[in-house]
Amino acid sequence: MNSLLLISRFPISDSILSKTFPDTKSEHPNASTDKTFTIKDSQIFRAERFGLHCVRILNNEFLNRDQVLKIRKDLAQSQIDFLSIGSLLPKNKESLFVFDMDSTVIKEEVIDELARKHGVYEAVATVTKQAMEGGMGFDEALRLRVKHLAGLSKESFKEVYDLLTLNDGMEKVFQFVPANASKLGILSGGFTPVLQLFSEKYPVSFYKANGLEEVDGVFTGEIFGEIINREKKEIYLKQYARELSIPLEQVVAVGDGANDALMLNAASIGIGIHAKQGLKDQITNWIDFTDLSALVFLFEDTF
Repeated sequence: MNSLLLISRFPISDSILSKTFPDTKSEHPNASTDKTFTIKDSQIFRAERFGLHCVRILNNEFLNRDQVLKIRKDLAQSQIDFLSIGSLLPKNKESLFVFDMDSTVIKEEVIDELARKHGVYEAVATVTKQAMEGGMGFDEALRLRVKHLAGLSKESFKEVYDLLTLNDGMEKVFQFVPANASKLGILSGGFTPVLQLFSEKYPVSFYKANGLEEVDGVFTGEIFGEIINREKKEIYLKQYARELSIPLEQVVAVGDGANDALMLNAASIGIGIHAKQGLKDQITNWIDFTDLSALVFLFEDTF
């Protein structure tokens, strides 16, 4: 069965359902007050969590990407997010959530905050802009930006870390993922010192990020070891799922940028959160109007 999820900050009325799916009719006149009811050949479930409302439609028909985009465009008029999921995460089985870090788990881009502190923000931003316009690849751009951080003290990372804020809904994610016997990991194009501090506070089972070379507590402006780019994110998602004996059918990946696309498409459920257009062009599911707490509706148990 295919699960269609409509998620909103407001209750979703039957009129919106009938308008969005005009070839379907409710069998119950008071369906909006029932937990489940049937629309045509589909079952409908409703749930409310963390101030968000969700309608789940169980349907035998699999929607293609164009159909999903059309429905999402229609629902956007009512600020309703729409996801088309093959199957939700099963009850009593361990699942895995894998997140990008910057602008996904947290609101900030760590390298920008470090650059501001070091007085080189404009130089770093120039490289970022060139990379986003296709002027250079991720690896080259990261190395150039990191060079501008040469001379930054190790203590600066703790000072910047203390300024970081969780993205909306992430605090709830840290509650319900472990509560559902699932694990959470982070694969970041950012930096290991930040992830190390972060994992000491939050329930993060594993993380991968870029290492920075340092001498006597001062960063040299060079990257130490491999670069965690889009290809490495996909590789490590599969590796950690395999090591944890969690099938990809029970893996969720969440990100916001184009360098997260391979990771999201490798997982059974890949979701963009307030995603940039470069990512939307490569995936099917994303969240525009709600926040990360909407991920709770991916669990079968929620309904």
